[in-house]
Amino acid sequence: MSAPSAPSNPHPRVALVTGAAQGIGEAIAQRLIADGDRVVLLDIAPTVKDTAARIGAADAVRVDVTDIPELQSSIHDVATQFGRLDILVNCAGTCGRESFEDLSPATWQRDIDTNLTAMAFACQAAVFPHMKEQGSGRLINIASVSGKVGGIGPVDPAGRGGRSGAAYASAKAGAINLTRWIARQVGAWGITANAVAPGPISSPMAAGAEYGVSQSPIPRMGEPAEVAAAVAYLAGPDSSYTTGTCLHVDGGYVLA
Repeated sequence: MSAPSAPSNPHPRVALVTGAAQGIGEAIAQRLIADGDRVVLLDIAPTVKDTAARIGAADAVRVDVTDIPELQSSIHDVATQFGRLDILVNCAGTCGRESFEDLSPATWQRDIDTNLTAMAFACQAAVFPHMKEQGSGRLINIASVSGKVGGIGPVDPAGRGGRSGAAYASAKAGAINLTRWIARQVGAWGITANAVAPGPISSPMAAGAEYGVSQSPIPRMGEPAEVAAAVAYLAGPDSSYTTGTCLHVDGGYVLA
């Protein structure tokens, strides 16, 4: 089956999406392609090039986002290859499931490095020099309502904090405030920085998890395409005066 064709656009934007081989990242890439953007996928998964071919992405790069020099070099290469970089979506993520008692330093470091440190230095590479020299750009960081409520899922009697572990919740809280901090720094250069905080979403990362969504105002799991729609808004012209915000896509989960 041939890849879907994007709408004709004489001046397509260039977008880079990390963690785009599957799940939410893939859905975001598909939406941006449908909106007429030239999208490059970054992911550690060996299937990233297959995903790119299937959805009609402009290119794909296999990269470990926790290798900061490699990550930043890949971003610079994409901007050089396409002559600009208009949109960066940081969606790469890992989520440890250990209880607080069982939490290991290795899991803590992995989740912080993937969900927060990589995000910071990907934004740095996108802004300096590319978006700053252009005088425009959109930075969109995928956070989580875990960063708002301290983890998604019921607390069990053994003291576990739900399906989302301590490192994940901490990293996602950091991602929200990192986004606010960056927004203050880059606004004068025509760049916006915003976060999207998904709630329980049907994706490979959520497989087998128990979230207790029956207590939410909208009592169901969300879909990756619903997160992608929020990203498309923040990447598009209608959000030109929106920066430093965190848009929840959670069915009201934080209200439950």
